[in-house]
Amino acid sequence: MGYWVVKAILGPLLAILFRPWSDGADNVPREGPAILAWNHLSFSDHFFGPLPLPRKVTFLAKSEYFTGRGVKGLISKAFFRGVGQIPVDRSGGEASERALRTGLRVLGEGKLLGIYPEGTRTPDGRLYRGKTGVARLALESGAPVIPCAMIGTFELQPPGHVLPRLSIRPGVRFGKPLDFSRYAGLKSDRLVLRAVTDEIMYAVMNLSGQEYVDEDAQRAKKRAKPGTPARSGDGAGPDGTAAPNPVTTSVPGSP
Repeated sequence: MGYWVVKAILGPLLAILFRPWSDGADNVPREGPAILAWNHLSFSDHFFGPLPLPRKVTFLAKSEYFTGRGVKGLISKAFFRGVGQIPVDRSGGEASERALRTGLRVLGEGKLLGIYPEGTRTPDGRLYRGKTGVARLALESGAPVIPCAMIGTFELQPPGHVLPRLSIRPGVRFGKPLDFSRYAGLKSDRLVLRAVTDEIMYAVMNLSGQEYVDEDAQRAKKRAKPGTPARSGDGAGPDGTAAPNPVTTSVPGSP
């Protein structure tokens, strides 16, 4: 209930202020489980990514969003629950396994599960190496993976900026479903998990036009300075808005 209340309030407001666009929303199944794998450009992705879809999208979010104290903590907790996020501990080890089980439970209930395979927001607008958790979810659940690309949200709300820029019109592209049933029974094979993850990231890259970096985003983020200009590719919307400069892309999984 809370998800639809928040969406009913924010949806019209965001539409008026930012005029967001979408492409390929019909690629998302109207029923049954599916994994929506997004690039992660900014905090604004939480708002604009699921906006065009008639179904609820449940995300696995870091537990810190739900553990704050005081009035700010209560507001944060209420908001993230309202936008369909489930708290998970991302410290690794057993915590990662619990997060995986939570995601499988969501898919087992026939719902849409949203995930950011990079594991964190990009520090510079480029697309970073995906973590193999998305592949494990796909192989263990048998659910299709929908590659999704946020466009323009890095420019809309760059690192270090609290308020979004009204001059940027953000968008989202939904790709064709990816079926990994050919890998059934190989969920523990590390090479298969990496291959599946790279295939997903390649599809996201083709949708977003971003330059691909074969490196962990968290490691790169420690070196990056907030506000570095985006280095995305052909990210223009249908009307040419929010279009970053084109760049040369590398291919996930390539040497």
